[in-house]
Amino acid sequence: MMRLHQSAQLFSIAQRGVKGLIGTLALAVALTPIVPTLQQQGSSISIQMPTLAAIAGPKSEMASLKKSKKRWIEINLSTQRLIAWQGKTWVDARIISSGKSSTPTRTGVFAIQTMYRTTVMSGEGYSVPDVPHAMFYDGGYAIHGAYWHNSFGTPVSHGCVNMSESAAQWLFSWAKVGTPIVIHN
Repeated sequence: MMRLHQSAQLFSIAQRGVKGLIGTLALAVALTPIVPTLQQQGSSISIQMPTLAAIAGPKSEMASLKKSKKRWIEINLSTQRLIAWQGKTWVDARIISSGKSSTPTRTGVFAIQTMYRTTVMSGEGYSVPDVPHAMFYDGGYAIHGAYWHNSFGTPVSHGCVNMSESAAQWLFSWAKVGTPIVIHN
């Protein structure tokens, strides 16, 4: 991530520059649009470029993972299902609860970054202690067990992927840091 510490005027200049950069990079990858995240917080500007896997897209990444022998996780938001794969072999499937429409689960290609047997999760309007088997894959987004509801199969979360405690425990023992996650509709 690149950080610039300048005035609000620089933010406007950076936006124009990023638009030019987007066009140039798009041509470089066979006209695939690359959209960086550009945020201003005070006098700081942050630019986050997507990974090559995110540029390629979930379907392309799934095809690639199915040709490998790697363990990986597919999350289908349309069916509210999580499937654990090893290469092209289906290992297990579980029902999930993804983000509700006001706080959706992000689609894309990710990897497990950190794993905690229990953690506290909080945000605007909620604070939940002892969240079991949390596997963070993108900032505050995680796959984890949920003891506070039994609405699996229905999007009710704040963007995370909720599973029953037993399902999350199994996945936590099967996956490891670095395990790819593909989330799609």
